[in-house]
Amino acid sequence: MNLNNKSILITGGTGSFGKAFVKRVLNEWPDIDRLVIYSRDEQKQFEMAQEYPLSEYPMIRFFIGDVRDYNRLKRALSGVDYVIHAAAMKHVHIAEYNPDECVKTNIGGAENLVRACLNNGVRKVVALSTDKAAAPVNLYGATKLVSDKLFIAANNIKGANPITFSVVRYGNVMGSNGSVIPFFIKRRKEGVLPITNPDMTRFTITLNDGVNMVLHALEHAWGGELFVPKIPSYKITDVAEAIGPECTKDIIGLRPGEKIHEEMITSSDAFYTYDLGKYYTILPSQHKWKLDDYVEHFNAEKVDPDFRYNSGENSEWVDVKELRELIKNHVDPDFSVN
Repeated sequence: MNLNNKSILITGGTGSFGKAFVKRVLNEWPDIDRLVIYSRDEQKQFEMAQEYPLSEYPMIRFFIGDVRDYNRLKRALSGVDYVIHAAAMKHVHIAEYNPDECVKTNIGGAENLVRACLNNGVRKVVALSTDKAAAPVNLYGATKLVSDKLFIAANNIKGANPITFSVVRYGNVMGSNGSVIPFFIKRRKEGVLPITNPDMTRFTITLNDGVNMVLHALEHAWGGELFVPKIPSYKITDVAEAIGPECTKDIIGLRPGEKIHEEMITSSDAFYTYDLGKYYTILPSQHKWKLDDYVEHFNAEKVDPDFRYNSGENSEWVDVKELRELIKNHVDPDFSVN
């Protein structure tokens, strides 16, 4: 794939993923025509603009806007080839307390983006999802499930438009804003780490691998796929031990909308799920291409009928030692344990 001379817009572009994606794109494709950072936080845009001054990065555009605003989206998408949708209201407990705001951003925003892309000549769209969208028990997960459905179904209403929509779904991004690892690193100074449930597990992925996955979808998606990476799990107690072995671990109970284990593929999805090697893909029930052609092209293998992908039943795990190495390499280069 060559992104030189292309124009890309990323919603939520000042977030953890957005920054990592922008850094990768500028490093690998310095002749990209335009890279639009679309977000609603002017302070974050101001701070990011200090890293990428216009004199050195004339291809970058900082565009204040909200995915709730269709007209603003449509204006921002003028002349854009590819769109990465990373904007979302993502904190589970905040969404539980402010459900209408979560619905407006995660569902209304997705619908606006689909319409704006269809009406602007965009060629490819990749939307970011979450493991919480599989069999959701919280509002955030439910809104992202609806968002996923909107992007996937958009392939059915495009008519002769050559645009493709696809989705990538993965677990907790190591070191991202609001995630457990930077939270524990901050709290260990107090000598106490709060653990919601000692049996809790989560999938984990680095920002770099998250970017790899989006680039994979951008290059290889035929339209309508939901890509899922093969990634390890960790135990929350191992994260606490890796960061603060000397700390007291307080069990505080589950927060509203939390699961003990996360799923990325449920047994109900198995009928449509194929193994692509590095990734799984959940294919749409309706698609404009031939399934046999897809299977042959990607050497895809259908998973077992009772297959499911659960963080508590994963075959791959990272232990305390590996977690410390990952934290040092991907989150905090100064991290150490006395």
